[in-house]
Amino acid sequence: MVPTGVSVVTTTWNERANIEKLIPTIRNTLQQIPHEIIVVDDNSSDGTFQTARLLADVAVTKTREGQTKGLLHGMQQAKYPVIITIDADLENNPKHIPMLIQRTAKYDIVVASRTQIPRFSERLASKTLGKLLGITDSFSNYRAYRKDVVTKFDLKGGETFGGVSCHR
Repeated sequence: MVPTGVSVVTTTWNERANIEKLIPTIRNTLQQIPHEIIVVDDNSSDGTFQTARLLADVAVTKTREGQTKGLLHGMQQAKYPVIITIDADLENNPKHIPMLIQRTAKYDIVVASRTQIPRFSERLASKTLGKLLGITDSFSNYRAYRKDVVTKFDLKGGETFGGVSCHR
């Protein structure tokens, strides 16, 4: 069963030009699916928040705390049963969102793993950690979550949801 709607959450810090491209692309991809776009701005100085207010359904600004806390803040505001998190830097192609949504019918969390990891530190960590975990991209924030799972998140710190524990 495919869910009836999706909330797309992104965090920004000085990414006005990126969200000017990202948000219309997401809307085009999801034109047949009820959706909302939530932008959590990490106190940008380049007008990102003002632009987000014009383009997104929900735009909030907060004290700079990092990507993980920003994503969780946006996820907690989501109104639809599926939540997609996507980086605002245009590394994640929104065309994959429908596939991620479909996979939440079977899985609580779906991770879109990149085959090309841009930063050396992430490539190195993914190569070593990935061998232990059997994954290629341990830093991807391009994910789909069933909303009922998000309420169980308990952040322990760090900059990725790799440090999240879920309690049942």
